[in-house]
Parts: sequence; C-alpha cells; structure tokens
Amino acid sequence: MNKVITVLKGDGIGPEIVDEALKVLDKIGEKYGHEFSYQYVDIGGCSIDQYGVPITDEGMATCKNCDSVLLGAVGGPKWDNVDPSVRPEKALLAVRHELGLFANLRPTKLFPQLADASPLKQSIVGNGIDLLIVRELTGGIYFGKRTTGEENGEAFAADEMKYSAHEIERIGRVAFESARKRRKKVSSVDKANVLDSSRLWRKIMHKLAEEYSDVEYEDVLVDNTAMQLIRNPGRFDVIVTENMFGDILSDEASMLTGSIGMMPSASLSEGSLGMYEPIHGSAPDIAGQNIANPLGTILSAAMMLRYSFDMLEEADAIEEAVNAVLDEGYRTADTMQDGMKRVSCSEMGTLVADKL
Repeated sequence: MNKVITVLKGDGIGPEIVDEALKVLDKIGEKYGHEFSYQYVDIGGCSIDQYGVPITDEGMATCKNCDSVLLGAVGGPKWDNVDPSVRPEKALLAVRHELGLFANLRPTKLFPQLADASPLKQSIVGNGIDLLIVRELTGGIYFGKRTTGEENGEAFAADEMKYSAHEIERIGRVAFESARKRRKKVSSVDKANVLDSSRLWRKIMHKLAEEYSDVEYEDVLVDNTAMQLIRNPGRFDVIVTENMFGDILSDEASMLTGSIGMMPSASLSEGSLGMYEPIHGSAPDIAGQNIANPLGTILSAAMMLRYSFDMLEEADAIEEAVNAVLDEGYRTADTMQDGMKRVSCSEMGTLVADKL
C-alpha cells in the first residue's frame, strides 16, 4: 500500500519522539512492501513563532488531505501568556473539529515487564491491567458556549456542557463495537445524579445496551470510576464517557502503567481518517536531551496501522517488537529500574526498529 501521513511534530519533545515513530514506520514499509510518504506541518508553539497562529489554514488543509495524521505534542511555558485565541492547544481542538475526530481511544495496558513501576501495590496489578477508555472528543464543555462578564458587581465565567442524542449514540457505538473485540464489557461513566446532560447520556446508552445484548453493560458515576481505577482497575474492560470526564480519567488511568510515556492514543472520525498521538505533553524540561520515552508514540503508530490502514499484522509486529525490547531489559529514564539497561530516546527507537 501507499499511504500519505501528515506529520505534526509540534513542540518540546515532540520532534524527538515522532522521529523514532517514523523510523519504525519506515522499517514496517521496508519489511511489508508499503510506501509511507510524509508531509510536515508546524503546529502549536512552533507555528505561533513562525506564523502567529497555532496552525495555518494551509496546514489544516494538509491535515484534511492525507490518509492519517501523526502528532507529537504541543505547548509549553514559552506560550503561556499569548492571547487565548491563539494558544498552542487551540490547534488541537481545531484539528479535532475540522477532521471530525469524535472518538478518542486510549488503551491502558500494563506491560508485565513494568509491573514494578506501577504506583499501585502488586496485589492490585498482579492480575494485569488492560482497559480501553473511549472518550467523546468534539462535544461537551470544551466545545460549548463560553460566557464571561460581570454580575452583581463581580466577575463571572460560565462554560456550557451540551450533548445531543446523535453525539452520544455514535460514541456509544464505538465503545460497544470495541468491547465486542475485547472482553465484551462496557462501563458507561456519567454524573446522572446531578447533570441533565448525563441523564440524556444514560438514556441513550441504555437503548444501545439493548441492541448490543451480547455485551455486559453497567452505569458508573464518574467519582466512583476514579476510585475504582485505583482500587480495582482489572474490573474494567471498555470505559465510555464524555469529553471532560474522559480527559481526566484517561490521565489517571495512564499512571497505573508506571509511565505516561508508554501510552498511545487514537482519535477517529466516522471514516478511516484518524490522528494518532501519545497522551503525554511536550515535556519542555527534557526537550532536546534525547531522554524522552518514544514508545507511546511508536505504539500510536501501531494504532494508526490497525485503525486507519487495516494493517493488522504490521500493527501486531510493532507491539511484539516493543514487548521484545522490554523483555531484554532496555529502559528509558522514566521507566528505569535496578538491573535494567538505560537507553536514550533515539536508541530505543532503533532497538524497536531492529526487532522488526
């Protein structure tokens, strides 16, 4: 196959980790006879510095006219005081909206080689952690109406959380279809004891549960979910929730694995176009030092092959290569343990590519 990938390296450690993912993709192309061509677009702070906006119209058009998008990370303290309308993060919201990326998939899997790195007791993680958070990505409070002003002599600010039935139904279907390929259990997370939007969410999810009768279904309040992720994460298979709850819970879940640097993600549209990125930030404090963990980005590239290109064997090969490198005791700084072999960001990427 010939595939065109738009590459958004971004800020901080973004260029370093993306380069290692491209190294692995090139090796996949060589091994399986595919051709991956890359078109590069500035995004985030580097785009603000160059063009005055977090992504240009031309850059957005390039993102739309490709087979998939690979992203590093955006932002950093350098741009904390720019006008809110052009903050680096605005580019991410814009890309998600323009590409219709409504479904964010964040797998949380504890590699057995890194079990000791988890902050949880071994009695909790001993049975393994393997869950998928399906987060609605283009609705809710992050995209709702925003109001600021003055009332009764003091400043106020308001953010609207709004969901329509079709938005809830389409993310619910992604969750149920994903569960059918896993352990057939969906946990729908809301705050239906307080929020009207959550009561609609629960109503739509119950209708879907009747349609997917082969999948076990449960409602879980968001605060209870936060507790259960620490107390008994093994009880979850697929968690589906709205935008803000998913943002918070997926970051909490990522730390169960011992390092946020290990975690990939996929943001999917209703077609094959998707954007793939590690879930961590730009880590400006370690940028340029060649010590970042590229495995989350490399595993995001594997998700790209699986979800956008239907290259299942190739995706499996990358995941198996990562496992093999960890088996041999290679670690970047964030996962380093006694008796292991510390390697740089670029060395880790080379090790995974060589395993292929």
